[in-house]
Amino acid sequence: MFDPLWLRSFLTVARTLSFTKAADMLGTRQSTISEHVRKLESASGVRLFSRNTHGVALTVDGDAMTGFASSILDTQERALRHFARGDLKGQIRLGVSEDVVLAGLPQLLRQFTSEHPKVVLELTVGLSEVLRERFERGDLDFAFLKRRLVEGATDRVWRDPLVWMAAPDFRLDHDQPIPLIVLAPPAITRTIALEALERTGRSWHLMCSSESQAGIHAAALAGLGVAPHAASLVPDGLIVLRDDRLPSLDGIEFVILEGRAAKLDPARALVAAIRNKGWALLRTRVRS
Repeated sequence: MFDPLWLRSFLTVARTLSFTKAADMLGTRQSTISEHVRKLESASGVRLFSRNTHGVALTVDGDAMTGFASSILDTQERALRHFARGDLKGQIRLGVSEDVVLAGLPQLLRQFTSEHPKVVLELTVGLSEVLRERFERGDLDFAFLKRRLVEGATDRVWRDPLVWMAAPDFRLDHDQPIPLIVLAPPAITRTIALEALERTGRSWHLMCSSESQAGIHAAALAGLGVAPHAASLVPDGLIVLRDDRLPSLDGIEFVILEGRAAKLDPARALVAAIRNKGWALLRTRVRS
């Protein structure tokens, strides 16, 4: 039997290729992640990762295990929802930040609504700060969004470093201000990026300000400049740009804010699904 905790830890390491990053995202210690992977290797009788001075890589058996682990957790989650919740019905008002929607959330929502056809899901996509304000006004039952790190947070799904994202062939001109691509106010990634640039005295020029994350991705793909972005959600076709002229950015965390309605069926079932499958929303790994 493969413990679900082992499988979640393994999948997070497989997607980040780092035991440290996996521990940070899951809000636990690196030694705990290592122990989970060791127990999974012992139970399966194979090595799942190879380690060397360059980092961590999946073995052939490890690559195969990612498929099995995903299937096992998916089957367990569907069984728990089926037998624990029965015939759910009602309405859920869910707010989600766009970068999560552009990752793996649509598949999770599709699976949930197909299993519970009597549940009406009202989805609002937007900037995290705007969603937080709507949640506080009572317009949303719960919100899945990003915010600055809060020590000891109990509503965290995972935490993430912010990185500078750009097109693969983009190069900074060190004689010119940093060309900046950011979300419109009051986006938290914009605020963190501008604070870092001001703190380090870096000059910058606004190349693109977009109301949507899709617009940010398009501008970055066009080579217009660099954009702050959650490391684990960097989309295909873009990379993490590492340059000494770019200041380091404060980390963030993805959380679920729950109102009173979110603690009752059917919203509680969806909250549990997002918490239990947060690992599935991460990109395969951070590209650089």
